[in-house]
Amino acid sequence: MRMLLRGAAALAAVVTVASLTSGAAAQSRPDEGAGTVRAAAAQIPPGVTAGVAVYDRRDGTFTEQVNESAQFRSASVVKLLLALDFLWNRGPDYVIPAADRALLEPMLRSSYDDAADHYWSTYGGSAIIDRMASPERLDLRDTEGPPAGYPGYWGYTAISARDTVTIYRYILEKAPAPVRTFIMDNLRASTRCASDKFDQHFGIAGAFDRPWAVKQGWSGKFAEGTCGPQGAAGTVAKTAGEAAPRAAADVDLTRPALHSTGTVGADDRSIVAVLTTHPVGTSYGKAYTDIGRLTRSLNVPGAARPAGTWFGTWGEFVNVRKGPSTGDARITQLPAGVEVLVSCQVRGQVVTVPPYTNEWWAYLPQYKGFISNIYISSPDNRLPNVPECVS
Repeated sequence: MRMLLRGAAALAAVVTVASLTSGAAAQSRPDEGAGTVRAAAAQIPPGVTAGVAVYDRRDGTFTEQVNESAQFRSASVVKLLLALDFLWNRGPDYVIPAADRALLEPMLRSSYDDAADHYWSTYGGSAIIDRMASPERLDLRDTEGPPAGYPGYWGYTAISARDTVTIYRYILEKAPAPVRTFIMDNLRASTRCASDKFDQHFGIAGAFDRPWAVKQGWSGKFAEGTCGPQGAAGTVAKTAGEAAPRAAADVDLTRPALHSTGTVGADDRSIVAVLTTHPVGTSYGKAYTDIGRLTRSLNVPGAARPAGTWFGTWGEFVNVRKGPSTGDARITQLPAGVEVLVSCQVRGQVVTVPPYTNEWWAYLPQYKGFISNIYISSPDNRLPNVPECVS
């Protein structure tokens, strides 16, 4: 079970630059074409608290800053600091022992919690955060270890959007080349399914075409992950965060958190940090959708946006299949109620979910598979303004 993670500091005000329709039943909304450049316009969905920073490395400027110094519980974003601390001063060749490579690679690619447990307990716990935040290393302004009394809770580490940018700038601009290559190559190889079966390709990974590199984080009372061809078979309820310990009044440990951090564009042009918390009771699919909408609204220089139209979905355990038939192999199952990108549609097997019947199937390019249109929130069987797939 994912470790309980530290909550965001209370904010004086929640900044909403422009509101978005929220909820899985939202109708289709085409995004701008690839490479579109827009003015700063972070759109924070209702009820979401966010800290946002986008830094253009080519121009040396921020294109987005919203509550950038606000502290959020880091969730698995802290794994960047665990990896950096382990690699610190291991030169001149920075050879990583095979046993550590077997832990570090899945920790960075698939958010493997057991690896984080190992490095946290082996190398000093909160002392890792003190070392990495110090002026002698990264000089982080808002990052601090878990509160007293919770030494094992690495995810309680506090972090901000601006400190996240600083971490990535160090990796890209100051770290020894072997360290930079190891970390960034693993973040570029991020797996859709995390080690705990949560679909982790939200935010940056869903909003932009490659090249990108991501380290994500999530914490909350969510149903068990269903990512992968095995889907929901044999899963049990996941309640990370349900019994979060009480902390100081200004630290929120109860709201579900979803964070998307990383780089976007050729030569890692833009560093993006989107840290969010959501109302208690928010489902994983709803939080996934909201952070996706927020991330897509950002001005990210060098980003290419995927072609297609975004639609809401309904239902639990919706299968994504290799072809437009229930007989085709299952690729994965969608988080319940998540928003998906559709590039085209095709007639396939008739699917009936009383009182509805539908023969159309939507192709999801980011999953490389199909779902029945019956599970897409649209008034008609055939989706509007979506072309038929060409064989």
